[in-house]
Amino acid sequence: MAWVFAFAFAGPSYAAGAFAVGKCGAYGQAIDYPAEGPALAAARKQCKGDCKTVTMKRACAAFAVDMINPCGAHGYAVKPQISNSLNEATKKCYDFGGKECVIRAWACDARG
Repeated sequence: MAWVFAFAFAGPSYAAGAFAVGKCGAYGQAIDYPAEGPALAAARKQCKGDCKTVTMKRACAAFAVDMINPCGAHGYAVKPQISNSLNEATKKCYDFGGKECVIRAWACDARG
């Protein structure tokens, strides 16, 4: 009689993502990091200048800038679905005075 055993080994648990946004279209992103701190640091390191960082956990972040003046109005959002984050980031860019707002970057952290 033959016995077959199957074992599922769980890999490392990845629980954090981060997105950084700054002036003139600067941004950084980090997804599927083991903890919030390293994710924030990685996103901040990629973003040049004075950048604001936000975390993502099983969410998507999007960053929109005004193409007429990339150093002017911008908007960002973190939402559970990519379509909602894209729409909200674009809306915020227009709310802050943007004339031709477009998505500059986006990222999703799916493993959370």
